[in-house]
Amino acid sequence: MRTALLQSSGRPGSVVENLKVLDEAAGRAAAAGAGLLAAPEMFLTGYAIGDDIGRLAEPADGDAADAIAEIATRHGVAVAYGYPERSGERVHNSAQLISADGTRLANYRKTHLFGCFERDHFTPGDQPVVQAELNGLRVGLMICYDVEFPENVRAHALAGTDLLVVPTAQMHPFQFVAESVVPVRAFENQMYVAYVNRVGEEGEFEFVGLSTLAGPDGIARTRAGRAEEIVLADADPDFLAASREANPYLKDRRPGLYGSLA
Repeated sequence: MRTALLQSSGRPGSVVENLKVLDEAAGRAAAAGAGLLAAPEMFLTGYAIGDDIGRLAEPADGDAADAIAEIATRHGVAVAYGYPERSGERVHNSAQLISADGTRLANYRKTHLFGCFERDHFTPGDQPVVQAELNGLRVGLMICYDVEFPENVRAHALAGTDLLVVPTAQMHPFQFVAESVVPVRAFENQMYVAYVNRVGEEGEFEFVGLSTLAGPDGIARTRAGRAEEIVLADADPDFLAASREANPYLKDRRPGLYGSLA
């Protein structure tokens, strides 16, 4: 499945403008043959928007989700995006996957919050593995800091995730995560990992870009630079099956030895 990564910080604070950016990107992705467009963490509203997070947060089936379902349907491409999710009195840092026919397939709440900013504004999720079937692949969702915990990604591997989509707000000086950690996660867990980042300065943060789709051989199929752009690469199920057959990591595990890790 051809996957398009929208590396952009959009227009922080404006849901309307970010929907316009997503609409234009979906058209470009569809024209390039993509079956999935992935946008960064908190793309719907912006990341460093302080108390506006609570004001702009919406339920998973809110007006913005309806608008993105319409975009997905009109362009014929599935969309994964980050947003602040309102659930009662709580706000979660969430990511949602909507199919090309407008169906809400999966919604994930970030389980590992990074730094005081996130802990002050969000409630962590408690479901580590969220998946959906899309175009012959089992797609999993995760957000930014979550992928830096090997246990999290291994849980997806054991649950059969083929393509792990990771909306991200990766900031300086942690660019080594995009450059090194993500390809290693893809290799050690035998999956594709699509890591799609924000870019540029936003509030006190400097986002580093470097969005990538890494394959199960640990090689980046595409990598963005430090500017706003869309990059594309394929998640090939045949290559994935052959790689899993050749790589013994998951078969050679000895879970009985790892109990102390929990």
